[in-house]
Amino acid sequence: MVRPRATGMTAADVAAALEDARFDARHDSRHEHLADDERGRAELVEWERIEQLLADAASGAVYDPGVDVHEELVAEAASATAREAEWCEAARIAARADELQALRELGTLEQTEPCTGDEAVRDELTRRAGGYVQADVDAWLAHALAAHVGHYRDPAAREEAAGLLTPPVLAYAALLVELVRLVPGPDVDQLAFAARFATVEPEAVGALAAFLTRARP
Repeated sequence: MVRPRATGMTAADVAAALEDARFDARHDSRHEHLADDERGRAELVEWERIEQLLADAASGAVYDPGVDVHEELVAEAASATAREAEWCEAARIAARADELQALRELGTLEQTEPCTGDEAVRDELTRRAGGYVQADVDAWLAHALAAHVGHYRDPAAREEAAGLLTPPVLAYAALLVELVRLVPGPDVDQLAFAARFATVEPEAVGALAAFLTRARP
């Protein structure tokens, strides 16, 4: 066992023991009957871990298995907390995706304000559809982003959306801002052409939106 042997060792002691373990591993690899020695490989990995542990510790520290076990428990608890948070987030996304799907079927999606995290929900709906673009959801998010509706009232949320939404959605939103400025109060159906352009040529539509900003008084 490595930990009892390493107890009280300094970083230099552990480094020497690690070199011995590496020498043994190289020796074993040359002999077929020893090449599959999993215990030797496990001990080598453990020496490497202990070496890193002391490297991260204060100068002059020695190996204490009690401290090591405590840190392992802390790390395991942190890992369990992270896994639980991931599970809760996945469950939240799935539930919100079900909700948006129901709103789509009722024809009331457009009257619904987006919430924080709906960009990930968009991705979930697309995944459920086998990768097909959800045009109505993209249009809903683009309109909300352009009109600063829902969580997009927050400038930080709008800035974050730039890294979460696809280029076509972002380009569509940017063009909507300029089109509504030029022709106030249009119906949603009147702007459907912008979504088609953004889907096919998002870079060109983004450039057009940027160009139209120059026409502002």
